[in-house]
Amino acid sequence: MNHGPGDDALILDAREALAAGQSAEEVFAELAARTDEWGVCLLAVCLALGVPRMDAKARLREVEPLFAEFAVGEEELVAAVVTMGDVFIVDRVLDEEEEHIRDLLGTAAGASGGFPGSLLAWFRTGELTKIFLYFALPRFRAGRGSAPDFWAAMVAAGELLASRGGPERAEVTAGLERCRTLAAAGTWR
Repeated sequence: MNHGPGDDALILDAREALAAGQSAEEVFAELAARTDEWGVCLLAVCLALGVPRMDAKARLREVEPLFAEFAVGEEELVAAVVTMGDVFIVDRVLDEEEEHIRDLLGTAAGASGGFPGSLLAWFRTGELTKIFLYFALPRFRAGRGSAPDFWAAMVAAGELLASRGGPERAEVTAGLERCRTLAAAGTWR
């Protein structure tokens, strides 16, 4: 796909709509309905969000074959499908400590036998506290993996998150205490 002067206008329109509070899904649907150039619109929204151009083009190549399944007038449906495919996620660059926390949470996920695919977006956007709190919930039940490895990784991640402070510190501290208790017990519950 070539980058032309009309593409710059779409990127600007996308930035303005995003800044006005519209979701990426809404912005894509509006631009796509206006232009009928779904690929150009998808690229414009990704770039407006801050996705690097090479990544945006790779994401477009992945979903572009899906466009053939839809007809003009179904832009909102196309927007929903590409949004569910995490096309509009902006991957967060983490500092060294955050990368270590993400790795520990990944270890915990592996030790539990995996995690719901819906958490992948949180891993990509660096929502480390959310991931930790989800895994530390009393209702989280794993059991296909190694409880000792899971809880050891969770305790290590929780200690690092608690040391960072922040508005969710009390929740993190409570989750950390639960993890320590279950780590000592060596069980899932």
